[in-house]
Amino acid sequence: MGMWVGRGRKARRCYGFDEISLAPGSLTINPNEVDTTVQIGNNKLKVPILAAAMDGVVDVKFAIAIGKIGGLAVLNLEGVQTRYDNPGEVLDKIAKATPQKATELVQSIYLKPIKEKLISKRIEQIKKAGVPAAVSAIPQRAERFGKIAEEAGCDMFVVQSTVTTPKHLASEYKSLDFKKFCKKMKIPVLIGNCVTYNTALELMGTGASGLLIGIGPGAACTTRGVLGIGVPQVTATCDCAAARDFFYKSRGKYIPIITDGGMSSGGDICKAIACGADAVMIGSAFARANEAPGRGFHWGMATPHPNLPRGTRIEVGTTGSLKEILFGPAKLDNGSQNLVGALQTSMGNVGAKSIKEMQLTEIIIAPSVQTEGKVFQVAQRVGMGK
Repeated sequence: MGMWVGRGRKARRCYGFDEISLAPGSLTINPNEVDTTVQIGNNKLKVPILAAAMDGVVDVKFAIAIGKIGGLAVLNLEGVQTRYDNPGEVLDKIAKATPQKATELVQSIYLKPIKEKLISKRIEQIKKAGVPAAVSAIPQRAERFGKIAEEAGCDMFVVQSTVTTPKHLASEYKSLDFKKFCKKMKIPVLIGNCVTYNTALELMGTGASGLLIGIGPGAACTTRGVLGIGVPQVTATCDCAAARDFFYKSRGKYIPIITDGGMSSGGDICKAIACGADAVMIGSAFARANEAPGRGFHWGMATPHPNLPRGTRIEVGTTGSLKEILFGPAKLDNGSQNLVGALQTSMGNVGAKSIKEMQLTEIIIAPSVQTEGKVFQVAQRVGMGK
């Protein structure tokens, strides 16, 4: 499989969201009668759209706000929320920085040590509001932070790095044994990020309750440019969904996959689920919410790396409330608001009553689907022409 790219070398053709479209079904359903519920670990979510563990997207207030309307936000345990008693002052500085100084400033801000007492405090603040708490840490800190999070009453722990594999070789530090870690933790553990069939299959075998799929597609992420690594999200999602289905057939355990990054509109979210995702994780769309802590900005989790940052601060602006972004009414014409409504309508038009039925939708290769017949939108820079 694949095409020749040079003597003795083949490359597989992979696809992103802009290159495919969904074919409508032979049956249509009232959008108000479809079910978007998804089960991840012990958590049943009405909104299959998770907020990414980015400091410009999620803080305690945002986690509470999305939790109260049926969603879930992941708090970054290695960000400003756990390094500073008053993270608001720090976020103000980042928002006011010039584009030329933003990455350097972020790097310096993240040099301050993490305060473990703040980990417990932030989780307890979220739980006090009566909503689920989910947090994220890199593998090197997972064992220590996982224990603290669990004791604080956390509902879900995410172990996340740029590229995650079940086996990691390192002499400078102790590698995390995912199998032992998942077994020891009393709460569901999500692992990310991966993009290939074999890695997804092996990570499912560690006891993970879910996988995050995506390397480098995020709006603020520069991994693909810095490291040259990544797989377009349509192909990555399809491959990892195939691994999930094989794992379920062979082991009898269903491990949901969550497409993480690269989705800028409701249509992209619909395509991700049609490709096999059980849920999605997004950052940019939520960074535009009034409730987001980034003041209209957000930056990748790897941006603060002291030697090789793989992210940048980007400005997305503030366009509406979290409720408008998820449920409408939409005030913008670019598909960035009423994301749940878009998903429900798409499910209705392809004849899918549930997320699992949506995963069976016919997908077509359509590289011109974004521009076909849109000459006036492009010329006037409105709708799909922006």
